Amino acid sequence: MLLSRRYQFLFVHIAKTGGTSVRNALQRYRWRDPYYFPQWIASKLSGVTGHSLGIKLPRHCKAITAQEMLPREVYQGLFKFGFVRNPWDLQVSSYHHIKRERPHLLEDNESFSAFLHRKLDPQREWQYHIDTSITPQLDYLIDLRGNQIVDFVGRYESLQTDFDHCCERIGLPVQALPHRRRADDRSAYREYYDDESKALVERHFAADIEAFGYEF
Repeated sequence: MLLSRRYQFLFVHIAKTGGTSVRNALQRYRWRDPYYFPQWIASKLSGVTGHSLGIKLPRHCKAITAQEMLPREVYQGLFKFGFVRNPWDLQVSSYHHIKRERPHLLEDNESFSAFLHRKLDPQREWQYHIDTSITPQLDYLIDLRGNQIVDFVGRYESLQTDFDHCCERIGLPVQALPHRRRADDRSAYREYYDDESKALVERHFAADIEAFGYEF
């Protein structure tokens, strides 16, 4: 999550949706924000105390976290936005991310299908911090009643165009997104699925598929 009081925006960073590129494009403006230094201090104190103080907005926290932590008028005055991604594509991206950066979390020579079944097994022993993409993306954008509490939801599939719209709303110059973590280690996501694994994602992420109109 990225908050700027000077530019009055809140970016809700859902993992594996192009958020690292968005963060890097907006990061430069944080240094011009008079509120940034207190936020930086709070972040450091939170880390030193094992995040026990409740004074930091984590990178991948939900919009409702900010809604609860910020004064109502402050939250309402922000332009709040996030990006979502086709759930089938997102799960392939998640698998390769873990395979590349946290291979110890995979079983020996674990295939994508085996990983997905283990990950989405309702009886799993799976920790949230291992893979945040187990959570439906819609959950990051709604309150406890299911109401959307952000102003704009962009798509990974149209990332640059939708980011341009956000810049215009915030009042920042339109700029090309830096290509951070561009993947070159995978095939097209549809090639990873059989009927069973395809249906598994369809069931687990039904809320995302319905809310954002995604198809396989």
